[in-house]
Amino acid sequence: APGERPASYIKSPGQGAGQHTRQHTFLLTFMKKVHPNLEWNEPGCELVISLLISPFSCTAPLKQEAALDNGATVLNHSMHLVHRMENLLTLGNSSDVSLRVQTMNTDEVKVIQAHSLVLTLQSDVFEELLLNRNNSALVLIETSECAAVFEKFVRYLYCGDISLRLDQAISLHKLASKYRVWGLQQGLTQYMTQHLSSDSPTGHVVSWYNYALQIGDATLRDSCLQYLSWNLSSVLQSGEWGSISEDLLLSLLQRSDLILQSELELYEALEAWINQNQPVSSTIETALRAVRYGMIPPQHLFRLQKHSPLMAKHYEAIRDLLYLAFQFHSASPIQLAKYFDVNCSIFTPRNYLSSSWGSPWIINNPTRDDRSFSFQTQLGPSGHDSSKRVTWNALFSPRWLPLSARSTYTELGAMQPTRTEGGRPRIIVTPATSSPDFAGVSFQKTVIVMAKQQGKVIVRHVYNFHQSTEEAGDFLVDADLQRRASEYLIDSSLYLHVVIKPLYHSLLVARK
Repeated sequence: APGERPASYIKSPGQGAGQHTRQHTFLLTFMKKVHPNLEWNEPGCELVISLLISPFSCTAPLKQEAALDNGATVLNHSMHLVHRMENLLTLGNSSDVSLRVQTMNTDEVKVIQAHSLVLTLQSDVFEELLLNRNNSALVLIETSECAAVFEKFVRYLYCGDISLRLDQAISLHKLASKYRVWGLQQGLTQYMTQHLSSDSPTGHVVSWYNYALQIGDATLRDSCLQYLSWNLSSVLQSGEWGSISEDLLLSLLQRSDLILQSELELYEALEAWINQNQPVSSTIETALRAVRYGMIPPQHLFRLQKHSPLMAKHYEAIRDLLYLAFQFHSASPIQLAKYFDVNCSIFTPRNYLSSSWGSPWIINNPTRDDRSFSFQTQLGPSGHDSSKRVTWNALFSPRWLPLSARSTYTELGAMQPTRTEGGRPRIIVTPATSSPDFAGVSFQKTVIVMAKQQGKVIVRHVYNFHQSTEEAGDFLVDADLQRRASEYLIDSSLYLHVVIKPLYHSLLVARK
């Protein structure tokens, strides 16, 4: 369309060997019927058949390589052929079938002059429909969304590529699935997983998640859910937050890997969602009981009790949780652990980005040498510990080798250095000093790796460990930090955020 700026461009990945054989057989039979006087088994005619199929087939490069191995020169005019195919569709020359695309529940009909040979080569669904038709017209009934992009879909069948916007992805995916054009279907799934961070006026991740859930696409569903969980702060501030379903809301609230500023931010966003969607009381109470009130400072809990209409209305449903949260804030972890199960979710932090929980860390030229920095966090989120500070030392090594992968001695008998050219990145985070206040608490460290996609800074990966990222096993294992354009780098720098999460342990004592 004039002035349209497509979000992306998808090329056909080609067909498998079985599909190629079926296409070749069908095309040969068809051409024999059209021109019965030609010897279609001759080498020259076989070449024509192969050229007709090659724009849509992954076997064409293999034939080129074989020709080069035999000392021959390959003349590749496939793009010219694709251009001719596009003109064939645009002009409708020699068309033998009219596709009448009718919009469901309306009188609106689009007519596309097509060629049964091309449709059959690309889709066995079209092949069956064309074999069973009674005349030169083929009536196809589609939803308004699918009818709007049907011409794009047909053009893909002729040319093997397609331009699309974010709001067209689901409709095109539905058409690709309906007509069993698997290459396009797979390409669209990949497109959606790679464009979750793209800007759109009303948001698109939630609708893609709902669609993936509907069709049973686990890959797309999990990618959407992970994006929403890891970038929740930006999602909460967007118009898309109000559109999430009750099931998705409750699913997110149960997760400990949410990345956001604070639990208070989550409560306030939940209150806004409830005010907008007005769910039934049982849903409201289930959602409110999923909030981790122990992670909200007591002064903010007092304010919510006084000024939150939602909490005032449903106070009885969460009274026990608030009572437990205030007890948590008033006692030491050891005292609390004597009488309560501190392993339950109300005492388990999520990944909070506020300064009380950790610090950002920008590493310029991350392949150059070791880096270190220090930062402070609260000892714990309870009112008893929040005023106590812990200093943490962090060390980043760009090329570190584990002991199991090193040679213990060189030829001269000296120990090899820890950091070598063959190693991989590692981070160690340790407290600067020990303290009796650490009793009953272990500290989980989380390193959040940021990246820039479609111009937006998002979370690329999350690693959890106790002391060293070596425990995670895959820390930046796929990151090519030597490459300036690496997807793990922003302006040639590694953008990290280190979060310290205290985890409380129940004491093995008799309860009184």
